[in-house]
Amino acid sequence: MKLRTDDDIYRVRLVYLGPPGYTLPFQFPYAQYGLFAALAAGFIAAAVALTGNWVSSGVAIAAALFMTGYIWQHVDPDRPARMVIKVALTDWRPIKARPEKLPRLTASHIRFSEFTTGGHR
Repeated sequence: MKLRTDDDIYRVRLVYLGPPGYTLPFQFPYAQYGLFAALAAGFIAAAVALTGNWVSSGVAIAAALFMTGYIWQHVDPDRPARMVIKVALTDWRPIKARPEKLPRLTASHIRFSEFTTGGHR
């Protein structure tokens, strides 16, 4: 006998397929539309700033579509998109090594005293 888990809510993908009879060429859950809009706006702004014309905005939209799909591959109910993005932004930077000296290890503070153990001297 198989028991059904109670996590059906995690399996639901609320997807907008487009107007009736005309589906979109991609299937994003509603949560991905915001991320795509933010990435597309950023990529389009960067493309226009670098090239000076709007012709490259198509490539920027394609890059935003690719990045949205790539980010969403790593998203699940236990790992939300904002944490995936935060980890990606913090992991690409190297850890700065401090130029401090290592502490000197000396035995000058160790004191020995006489003690007796179980009748032996």
